[in-house]
Amino acid sequence: MHDQRLDILASVLVNYSAKVKPGELVAIAADPCALPGIEAVAKAVLKAGGHPFWLPRWQGMTEIMLEHASEDQLKYVSPLQQHMVETIDVQIGFWAETNTKALSRMDPKRTALQQSARKDVFKRFMERAAKNELRWVGSAYPTAAAAQDAEMSLAQYTEFVFSAGLLHLADPVAAWKAIHEKQERVREYLQGKKEVHFRVAPHDGHDGTDLKVGVEGSTWINCSGSHNFPDGEVFAGPRGVDGHVNYTFPAVYNGREVEGIRLAFKDGRVVDASAKKGEDYLIQMLDQDQGARNLGEIAIGTNYGITDYSRNTLFDEKIGGTFHAAVGAGYPESGNSNESALHWDMVCDLRKSKSSPGGVISADGEEFHRDGRFLAVSGWKE
Repeated sequence: MHDQRLDILASVLVNYSAKVKPGELVAIAADPCALPGIEAVAKAVLKAGGHPFWLPRWQGMTEIMLEHASEDQLKYVSPLQQHMVETIDVQIGFWAETNTKALSRMDPKRTALQQSARKDVFKRFMERAAKNELRWVGSAYPTAAAAQDAEMSLAQYTEFVFSAGLLHLADPVAAWKAIHEKQERVREYLQGKKEVHFRVAPHDGHDGTDLKVGVEGSTWINCSGSHNFPDGEVFAGPRGVDGHVNYTFPAVYNGREVEGIRLAFKDGRVVDASAKKGEDYLIQMLDQDQGARNLGEIAIGTNYGITDYSRNTLFDEKIGGTFHAAVGAGYPESGNSNESALHWDMVCDLRKSKSSPGGVISADGEEFHRDGRFLAVSGWKE
């Protein structure tokens, strides 16, 4: 039976997030398991006057390449992919893994080699997006594998996904516009600041977090559903970073889960990296190219409707009361032009609980966020 919420989601993605216009070429990037979502988006694109086409993703093909391809084949970049990045007007994607651990035992050196070869394509995608020549949005499609990661039934996870997108409301677009206005006050407060300082006291046997991020000249961006859906963050492109951070949640990348990550930065680069689980993989990803050890993004999660860790970065990085930082590629429109095939978001919880003392964020010496909540000075209103 067709889930009517997919039609609502498709309408929001096409008309609110991507703002598809008549005559535009729209790629719908998704695995075959997301076919009901692909069909719903295609219909919505046609209704908006655009030209939809399905850009198939298939997890099995990635497995085949990593297991059987030669190094030359892993490094090969199809001219069709290059042409598409130069040609499409919009990309709407679904993350829909049927096995989130499928790549867990693949050689990380081969994974890094394949990713590094596509760095120029990724760079061009980011450049066009920064100039608004290409618009993109990605959303989650509920699968049993993702539900299992989140320790939910498929029905529970589906409800979680659609509720996080506010699709249960009478007018989801109006709700996201209201969120945009709320976040805009925080963005305005942060714009023009020189330094943002994140602090968490030592606890649970580690040395906490003491991270100073330079943002002078950076552009803070209000994320309210235009690129990620669901959404809920404000972020900027770092100009420099010093100090260290202990990330609260395991960081998942290409199906590999790395726990207990500690990164130390000096002059904008990771100079020391460790993890309680998956340390070798972490370091190999950081060493895949020159830009992978630089910080490409600093962000504060603002979606207080998402409260629990789900092992899906789309949701976890948005949790209200957290901050996240991405090593690797930066978004040029945010003031960071770092180039890398890597963009790996890692999340630190600032909420006070039995297992955590909470944390503080200050901007140019002024505290504006404590224990996971914005203070009045930030402009945020509940």
